[in-house]
Amino acid sequence: MAGHYERLAIDHPDGLLPGRAPRPVTTRRGLVIGGGRVYPELNFTLSNLQIEASSMAEVGRQYHQVVTDALKRAVELEVPGLVIEFETLPPMTEYPDWGMQVVTILLDAIEDAHAKHGLPCTLRMTPNDNREFIRPPVMRSGRYWDAMVELFDRSAAAGAELLSIESVGGKELHDEALFMGDLRQVIFALCIAGVNDMRFLWNNICDIAQRHGVHAAGDTACGFANTAMVMAHQKLIPSVFTAVVRAVSAVRSLVAYEQGAVGPGKDCGYENIYLKAITGCPMSHEGKSATCAHLSPIGNVAAAACDLWSNESVQNVRLLGGLAPTCMLESLAYDCRLFNESSRQGEEAVRQLRDWLVASDAKLNPQAYLLTPANAIRIARQIVGAANPYLAGRAVALEAIEILTRGMQSREVAIAERERPWLDALRQTVTEMPDDEDRFIESMLTSFDRTRFLPHEYDLEHLTA
Repeated sequence: MAGHYERLAIDHPDGLLPGRAPRPVTTRRGLVIGGGRVYPELNFTLSNLQIEASSMAEVGRQYHQVVTDALKRAVELEVPGLVIEFETLPPMTEYPDWGMQVVTILLDAIEDAHAKHGLPCTLRMTPNDNREFIRPPVMRSGRYWDAMVELFDRSAAAGAELLSIESVGGKELHDEALFMGDLRQVIFALCIAGVNDMRFLWNNICDIAQRHGVHAAGDTACGFANTAMVMAHQKLIPSVFTAVVRAVSAVRSLVAYEQGAVGPGKDCGYENIYLKAITGCPMSHEGKSATCAHLSPIGNVAAAACDLWSNESVQNVRLLGGLAPTCMLESLAYDCRLFNESSRQGEEAVRQLRDWLVASDAKLNPQAYLLTPANAIRIARQIVGAANPYLAGRAVALEAIEILTRGMQSREVAIAERERPWLDALRQTVTEMPDDEDRFIESMLTSFDRTRFLPHEYDLEHLTA
């Protein structure tokens, strides 16, 4: 267990670069993630196929077709290394035998590509977090929890080297907070409920990884901050609010590393740049080459410090160029060639490429602005300087608001006129929050509907009346 981080592993923006992490991760086949190169990370899923016992033969056929075709193209492109991510669909976690059927197919294909062509490749295993399927969510017991732990354990034993998840602890409160524009509830959901769930969850995942000699890789606030990003894109909530939510989400995602995760952090965590500064662990990122999965205002800046470069996910459909996952693999491979050529030409070249990527996005959207290396270092300092996650969330929110305010005043970032009053409103919300964590929790718990939220599932029963 790493414990609380009290200082930054990377304390200057110049240290946040693609392909370089102070604490690289080495896989069994010698893939050094964060050791000087950026590698592609390919994720794919099925298209319009119901997952049930009668369809599992077709499920297996499709996954075999996709992975063998993508690995064949990787060999043809002379990709120096590759990560394949398997994000399960919910029934594949609910029924671990189904998930393991696909794990076996993927691992066999990876082994065959290495044996025949020497391709260094590894599997990231990301079970779907089904715990929210019970309402109110039951986070620490029951069939969804048991099945998820079983799938983690069996896939690690089989050879999946990177264990990740998009966990959902606190999401039942956070979704409501987004719709209401309620930053207090956002901080409670992320930095109290979410943090407590992450401690429990990642203690278990890290234990599984240690027993099987694999890597507990990292979590993501996808269900929180990426939900906010989509809502901002739909004009349902302000971009400035979404940007602050993203920064605060790093407090929650950091807990995986405090419990012992080592990276590479999962791709859809755009907060990973903050975590790389704090932990020094390598991170996967996604951006312009993940448009097959979702749109975003941060397609280039997201690449500023990536160690893996991902497509997020793509359905198994046929395009003019071939199967969509294979086409995405090629896009990622060419992106990584550019990252790695700039790195080969030296510090000045790789920093120039990074700065172009950052500058092309940062001035156009507050979400992108808070992800620049300079601002990431400022946000990360607030996290390590705080005594507990609640105070970290409050400090991060205030720092993010100040960064956006100064950026707007200096015309470094465009903020729509209609959104500017939100900065003052958010600042007032944060400054009125109490200094004492227990006081904050007690004041918040009185407002939650117990038919939707169970405090004891988050170690909060001692503070309930």
